[in-house]
Parts: sequence; structure tokens; C-alpha cells
Amino acid sequence: MFQLIKPNFYFDFMRLTKPAYILSALMIAASIFTLSTKWLNWGLDFTGGTLIEVGFEQPADLPLIRASLAEKGFGDAIVQNFGTSRDVMVRLRPRDDMKGEMLGNQILNAIKTGTGQAVEMRRIEFVGPNVGEELTEAGGLAIIASLICILLYVSVRFEWRLATGAVASLAHDVIITLGIFSFLQIELDLTIVAALLTVVGYSLNDTIVVFDRVRENFRKMRKGDAADIMNESISQTLSRTIITSGTTLFVVVALFLQGGAMIHGFAAALLIGITVGTYSSIYVASALALSLGLTREHLLPPPPVEKEGEEFDAMP
Repeated sequence: MFQLIKPNFYFDFMRLTKPAYILSALMIAASIFTLSTKWLNWGLDFTGGTLIEVGFEQPADLPLIRASLAEKGFGDAIVQNFGTSRDVMVRLRPRDDMKGEMLGNQILNAIKTGTGQAVEMRRIEFVGPNVGEELTEAGGLAIIASLICILLYVSVRFEWRLATGAVASLAHDVIITLGIFSFLQIELDLTIVAALLTVVGYSLNDTIVVFDRVRENFRKMRKGDAADIMNESISQTLSRTIITSGTTLFVVVALFLQGGAMIHGFAAALLIGITVGTYSSIYVASALALSLGLTREHLLPPPPVEKEGEEFDAMP
């Protein structure tokens, strides 16, 4: 088995619990503050609006297209490549003063006039605000439902202190990721909701691996207090955590840098969530379970129940 860290490696992770709590509290407080003041930059999937896809004969000059649209009063338009350098997607927020078809014609004429190229209308779609509200509600309910199901699952598989730590770490990851998106005003669409659910699953998987080793060591190790056993368990799984997170981040960074504008937000959410999730599996999930009073007795199997009159069963 490939090991980055020696098998006998040991580090006192729980010694840094208080600084980690302070850091997490500051990050959560900052996230809540920026969410309450700036909120989120909802994309067209949630607010509604018009999506127009056009094709060029030559590679499109996106800055020139944006300038051309701004001259015609469409300065809020989001312009990005879609697929190839000759395909361009224009997204606009809802406009009450004109219908979708009329808006599409004005956008097409503005691009033709500004670029001087022949432009072909590929498609035009309109998303109503009612649909956007339904998607917002569905996305929020999906995240809440996943956290509740995870709480029930971990409670049944492990112990309520571990379950509380696991769910707290997942909420910690989602809040901080949303706070960073709010601070940077990155547009939030359905792909980012999918990324948040992916982060929840990834962080949970990392936490479950640590908790499995914690439960095993609590039953196997006879010496040491709860903090020592927790440190030993995290140290034993650290090599796996580094390898898994490192290879995943390698792919996510490549998507973030070279994946294009369409998946930029998705890759950013994964990049933030995986980084914060790796930290929280140690200093939120494990440390909180320990702070709640986790002891060896809580993870030992229950003693066998003696059947009344069992001594008489062996008698002839």
C-alpha cells in the first residue's frame, strides 16, 4: 500500500482544538455577515431571465461583444464562450419592457453592428421568475434533506456524539463555501448547488473514514485517553486523506484554470469545499465529538445479555 507518511507517525491534533475552534468561529461569523449584507449573486436559473446562444464564422471577441451590448443598453449582459471559441452565450436578467423574441432580435442586431461579423442565432430560452423561485426552494431543501439523512445515518452507524460532529462539519463547510461565494459575488446557478451536494458527500466520506478508525482504536487500544486515541486514529488515516484530497484537488484545479467559464463556478465550489472539508473532518467533526464527552464506553459493543436459567441448560 502506498504511504506518504510513516506508519508510526503520530501528531497531537487535538492540542490545536481551541485555535481551530476560534478560526472556524471567525470564518462562520464572517460568512454569516457577508451573507446577511451582500446575500448571494443568484444566476438566471434562480432569478429567471433570457439565454441567447449565437454562432460566429470567426473566433468571437468577447470584450468587443460586451462593449457593443453596453452601448445598446445591455451592460448587465453576461457574455461567455459556449463549447468553442465561435459559440457565444449571452445571459440577461428579466426585463419587463420587452418579450423574449424582441429581446433576442435586439441582442443579435447589437452584436452584428458592434462586431461587423455575420452572426447566427442558435437558440433563445426564457426562464420565468416563478421557475427560479421553485429552483431556489428545491435547492435549499435538497441540502437540508441531505444533512438530515446524514445525521440519521451516522447516528445509527456510530454514536450520537460522532453524528453531531459529522453534521456540524458538513454545515460548517456549506456555510463557509456560501460565504466565500457571497463575498466574491460569484454567480450561483444549479451547477454550484450540485457542487455543494458533492462537497457534502466528499466531506462525509472523509469523516466516515476517520470515524471508522476511531471506533476501531477505541475498542483495540487499551492505553491512552480519548484524546490520544483520536490523535492516533487521525494520524493513521492522514496518508489516505492527503492522497485522496491531493489527487482530487489536482483535477479540480485543472478544471478551474482550464475548464472554461461554464464550469468555473462549479470548480470553484469544489475547490473551496474540498479544502475546507478536509480541515473540518479533523478540527470540527472529530474535535467536537471529543468535546461532547466521547469516551471508550460509548463505542464499546454492549455486553452479552445473560439468559435467565442458562446454568440449567447444560444439565442432563
